[in-house]
Amino acid sequence: MDNQTKKILKGTNNFAYIDGANLHNGIAGFGWTLDYARFRVWLSEKYGVKNAYIFIGLIPRYKELYKYLQECGFTLIFKEVVYDGDGKPKGNCDADLVLQATRDAYENKFNMAIIISSDGDYAGLVKFLKARGKLRVILSPHAKEKCSILLKRTDAPIAYLNDQRLILQTQKEKAPDADGTA
Repeated sequence: MDNQTKKILKGTNNFAYIDGANLHNGIAGFGWTLDYARFRVWLSEKYGVKNAYIFIGLIPRYKELYKYLQECGFTLIFKEVVYDGDGKPKGNCDADLVLQATRDAYENKFNMAIIISSDGDYAGLVKFLKARGKLRVILSPHAKEKCSILLKRTDAPIAYLNDQRLILQTQKEKAPDADGTA
């Protein structure tokens, strides 16, 4: 990144709104693991993100994950989880994400918003932000083919996180001497 870009990003106050389940499931579908600490730094450096909200279902057994995400610099917004007939947790955070982003836009808390999801339920929010000149980009955790047509129809800029895999994936530790060095 050149000095001019760094200077521009330093003065930005952009917010990221992340659908936690959509991000996790999308990346897992590609067969790699997201390094959340790298992801948070990347959001800051690439998009000038000052606040990054992750909307996520609250399941007590994942308290260490929640602690880790907070240590990485994310603000967690929890949704109470309900369980379906098979015992599978369901914590639909869509409405909470839309409400938070809309409230922040009306209160002029950020310059630009970054939406991280492939879910078409956010098309209305995207249109709202775009009409007010407040949308920077949609970051899709799913493949281009699986990103909702409703998001694509907004004509908002969409970038695909799998294209950043080399930067954002968890680095596997090499076995000693695996590369022939001591």
